[in-house]
Amino acid sequence: MKKLLALLVVSILLLSGTALAESAKPLEGKFIPVLPLGVAHQFWQAVKAGAEQAASEYGVEIIFDGPEQETMVDKQVDILRANLANENLAGVVMAAIDIESVRELLEGVKAKGMPVVGFDAGVGPVGDAHCSTSNYSAGELAAENAIRLLGTEGKIGVVGHSQTVVDAVARVEGFVDYIKANSNLEIVDVQYGDGDHLRSADIAKSMMIANPDIALIYSSNEGACVGAYNGLQEIGMIGKVLLIGFDSSAALKEGIRSGEIAGAITQDPVGMGYTAVATACKLLLGEELEGEVDEHGTVVIDTGCYWYDAENMDEDHIAPLLYD
Repeated sequence: MKKLLALLVVSILLLSGTALAESAKPLEGKFIPVLPLGVAHQFWQAVKAGAEQAASEYGVEIIFDGPEQETMVDKQVDILRANLANENLAGVVMAAIDIESVRELLEGVKAKGMPVVGFDAGVGPVGDAHCSTSNYSAGELAAENAIRLLGTEGKIGVVGHSQTVVDAVARVEGFVDYIKANSNLEIVDVQYGDGDHLRSADIAKSMMIANPDIALIYSSNEGACVGAYNGLQEIGMIGKVLLIGFDSSAALKEGIRSGEIAGAITQDPVGMGYTAVATACKLLLGEELEGEVDEHGTVVIDTGCYWYDAENMDEDHIAPLLYD
């Protein structure tokens, strides 16, 4: 909890240049549900902290609600449907587990003239705006560091966490494309374990058994990384195979600090939550958004990512972004 509070304070300071004056509450009485992929992981609690800050500044009421697990499509649809019944509904901010499952409901929101803003995994072409890490660029950043650590020759395995969630796919695609374009490194296996520790551990072990000369494993989220770490530990390969992760947790940070995990990519979850809610509010107020417009007319706002390792994880610009 102390870490989240510190995270929030730093992000508020960073965002204060664009924050509304405390006295300005232009959207009091309006309601916007903020619906993440799930609520169990600390990443989402950090997103919630940023969302609540933006809501406070604009005076809008929010509810932050999602399923216990990030694979519960039907549960997320039920949560969305329940919140759409609120008489003060002014828009929706959402990270959809499965875009097609919520498309019709969200199109109904837009048909009533209300904004739909995606964050993290987003809502696809339905969104007026999308606020997230550029996950493709984040994958490229991981690959850039893989090349720095390995050189330009060697074998790599990839432990992904989803083949359906858009951001998960982009993290793997960005990594693979960058490796192929900038090195002679060979990606010998790509498998997916849904971010589950046990499944990811089994995948890492099976990869190493099938390809004992793999020199580095890239994992696309916290669950995949901690799982791969556990798997490598079980077969005595920690320290013999480089491991790169994504996001953070107490276990992941401990592994990086000890040098057993080479490093990871971190997002800015508080900034993401803040930006997503602030973007919905700006749309309601008719304000112009800053960002690139994609082929669907969605304004894409990059909330940033960073590489961290044992050398820089305690630095002022990185430490506040690492959560337990």
